Amino acid sequence: AATGVAVVHDRRSAGTVLDDQSIEIKVSSILYSNKKIYDQSHVNATSYNGVVLLTGETPNEQLKQEVTKEVQTILNVRRVQNELVIAAPSSLPSRSSDAWITSKIKAKPTADKYIDPFFVKVVTEHGVVYLLGLVSHAEADRVVDIVSQSAGVQRVIKIFEYID
Repeated sequence: AATGVAVVHDRRSAGTVLDDQSIEIKVSSILYSNKKIYDQSHVNATSYNGVVLLTGETPNEQLKQEVTKEVQTILNVRRVQNELVIAAPSSLPSRSSDAWITSKIKAKPTADKYIDPFFVKVVTEHGVVYLLGLVSHAEADRVVDIVSQSAGVQRVIKIFEYID
């Protein structure tokens, strides 16, 4: 039922929401089935309107590019935004901190009458907050302003698609 409520408020069509969920599942499957990537990397995939954001860590540029190539083969992927960093997999405390930042940020727009939280997807990795969604330029500016003032946020990267 929660997905039904989200779809009603989402600017994406119900089909696109389902496509995005399917894309994320397929990326996970690809990553788990590629032993080299799975054993050496920590990769998160977030899909919004067919744009796939890749965050996390991989040990070298070759694996980073391999992940991108694999994801580009998935049906309905329009673009891959590869933000993987060349590094050892992040620690549990680092991931917990990122989850805390994300949950704090997700709660903030709900208090802002000009921003519908269903329009923006928030992903945090190493204190860098990535924002995805279908928004107006004014909404994007407002969300970035709110997010950039949040504790623990080192940088904000917009991956928005604009509706105006």
